[in-house]
Amino acid sequence: MTCAGGTESAPRCPPATVTRERRTTLLTDDGVPIEARYEPSPTPGAEPSGTLALVLGHGFTGSLERPALRRVASAFRQRTAVITFSFRGHGRSGGRSTVGDREVLDLAAAVAWARRLGHRRVATVGFSMGGSVVIRQAALYGTGHGANEEIRPMQDVHNGGRTGRSQRRTAPAPGDAPDTASGPALDAVPGPASGPAPGSGPDAVPGPASGPAPGDAPGPASNTASDTTPGGPPPGPAPDAAPGRAPDAAPDAVIAVSAPARWYYRGTAPMRRVHWAVTRPAGRLVSRYGLRTRIDPRGWGVDPLPPVAAAPLIAPTPLLIVHGDRDPYFPLDHPRMLASAADPSSTELWIEPGFGHAETAASPALLTRIADWAAAHT
Repeated sequence: MTCAGGTESAPRCPPATVTRERRTTLLTDDGVPIEARYEPSPTPGAEPSGTLALVLGHGFTGSLERPALRRVASAFRQRTAVITFSFRGHGRSGGRSTVGDREVLDLAAAVAWARRLGHRRVATVGFSMGGSVVIRQAALYGTGHGANEEIRPMQDVHNGGRTGRSQRRTAPAPGDAPDTASGPALDAVPGPASGPAPGSGPDAVPGPASGPAPGDAPGPASNTASDTTPGGPPPGPAPDAAPGRAPDAAPDAVIAVSAPARWYYRGTAPMRRVHWAVTRPAGRLVSRYGLRTRIDPRGWGVDPLPPVAAAPLIAPTPLLIVHGDRDPYFPLDHPRMLASAADPSSTELWIEPGFGHAETAASPALLTRIADWAAAHT
């Protein structure tokens, strides 16, 4: 295993100064190939070791190439280095979406890549589904999670375990609409009335489905062509890491934008539409061929650690929660629950007037403030 060419094929490869954009395929701890893109700091001659890297997690139905994420990356790129990637089941990444569960492994692989590129300061920024992922990933990979016996060991994921706690389901909060589907409801971030929107995507948790939709390959997710875009896994260099726990995957700061606090929220019409898209065979068919989002039809047997339970485990890592007062998908009780659960000494809550939902609605001014906060807290 060498560091020759454009790929670091082993975690032990020494970091090198990166002065131009770079694309690669990362490999997660459970063996899923993830397409990723690195854009270095705009400062001439800047060494990665002295530069902050922002690792961005998109919303459900988004991907590395979606215009909304590219706009956000471009705004952040004016100030520092940026890594974007497509979560499993999205874009040209392999696997199938678990809508916030095993996506923590995808984010961990991207953070570890930033470290291998030489960045000593790494902050994660997640939007919608990505917001729940950055919170959960920081709790699961940070320094404080080992003392919490509710969190199952990360090695369980190699045997299909959930990335989090509990052998029981999370009860809906008071006021949540009851679940009338055959499987559990999801905490999701929606799209337009006709279904999830490309790029804005739902923050959803899939529930058990009645069976695979036409076009869904039965059985466990794998890295075969049936789990990826037509033609199989993304072409290009060999995966950038070998399987095994991603080294140095803990972030130095966490920013969650438009994130849900809990699973099974169905209190808005968009959330109920996302439930249909994730839990129903016809919905998964629409997602797969209409939105290029491939959803694992097996759903959850055990609840992953919910964001509100993960939030208090992040400290002392700084946490910023950003939410709009016009978010049509998750009302303001979600960010307030997250902030109340988190350690107040290391957590900030921004309720943004006039802000809607996730990366599609974030203004350049808000993105600049987020980048400045990350720089000041790492």
